Amino acid sequence: MTRVLVVAAHPDDEVLGMGGTIAVHTGAGDEVRVLVVTDGSSTQYPGDAAARARKEEEALRAAAELGVHDYVHLDLPDMRLDTLAHVDVNSVIEEHVREFAPEVLYTVQPDVNSDHRVLFDSVAVATRPTPGQPVRRLLTYAPTSSTEWTPAAVNWFVPNWYVDITATLERKLAAFAHYETERREYPHPRSERAIRAAAEFHGTSSGFELAEPFVLVRSLEIR
Repeated sequence: MTRVLVVAAHPDDEVLGMGGTIAVHTGAGDEVRVLVVTDGSSTQYPGDAAARARKEEEALRAAAELGVHDYVHLDLPDMRLDTLAHVDVNSVIEEHVREFAPEVLYTVQPDVNSDHRVLFDSVAVATRPTPGQPVRRLLTYAPTSSTEWTPAAVNWFVPNWYVDITATLERKLAAFAHYETERREYPHPRSERAIRAAAEFHGTSSGFELAEPFVLVRSLEIR
């Protein structure tokens, strides 16, 4: 069994970016924690506590669909992580790395979304390969409707790690269907057809029928 920490800035990042891979991990018996660090609604729905509760309920149902029972939703300000002191965001990630001791950590790609960039920087700090560091493998995932919208001049998401999700894509789609507040009509990337098309594209890029792409940032192998 492997302990796996999936770090997301917003509820739905984790499903859009790697829902099929999460289902692969839980299906293999791995211990998976999903950590969402922002409230996910305060910018879109300012002062609306009901909207926050609705999105959290959607996220919990999506996590359960993927076999995740350890779901943590924090309340850092949505779309305003860059207004916080870097050290404060670092401490949030460091706490979960220390307490959960994941061997594998996935975090969102630093892309056009400023929250994603801030979060990646803090994960990089929390997973530095110092003595006693539990994280042996660090990867970034690419939420659709974010990474592919990033200007080419600053987008370094060049996948070098793929996971076969041929057996789990339907669970990913079922999980995203719970995010009723986030679903859109095709050709928006947050549509079922677009999500399926992305899995097919990355499958043809990797020799699988269906796949999810990642960037392997660091792997520390023990022999």
